[in-house]
Amino acid sequence: MTDSDPDAHVLGPGLLATPFTADEIRAACGNGKTIRLLIEEPSGTRSFRVNRFRETDADGATLDRWSSGSDGVVQGEISSARVTWRDLQAHAAFPADRAVLSSETLSLPIGRLDCLRYDVRERPEAAPATFWFSTRHPGMPVRYEAPAEGGVQRTTIVAIEWQ
Repeated sequence: MTDSDPDAHVLGPGLLATPFTADEIRAACGNGKTIRLLIEEPSGTRSFRVNRFRETDADGATLDRWSSGSDGVVQGEISSARVTWRDLQAHAAFPADRAVLSSETLSLPIGRLDCLRYDVRERPEAAPATFWFSTRHPGMPVRYEAPAEGGVQRTTIVAIEWQ
């Protein structure tokens, strides 16, 4: 299976196509790729998280993650783990019977972006979690909203820096 093969986006039976293949994610996430995120909780609390790729190779990379203040200074410990490009692709392999795929354009701190939107329900009666993947930024969602208890309020994670 190659990236030019449409099946490279489908990781198994009953799953929607992923927005990116493992090879597309690998090509976009070289050494030093840094993604800074703003996390807004229903309580109004705001925090920041940073993801940085290093030691990249054909199979994967070391992914460093940490919390930071608004100034970007590391707060707490940096966690590091080896990830594969295929595992990162699999994070967006949603069950077709519980997910709806559509397109939407968003205006975010990193720009105006054409996105693939996945609304995913854990259970049929549950409020959906929503993932927006920028077609220009292979990898993680540029925006993510998860329903809080009761499904009314939502936790929002937005990419505010992508370099």
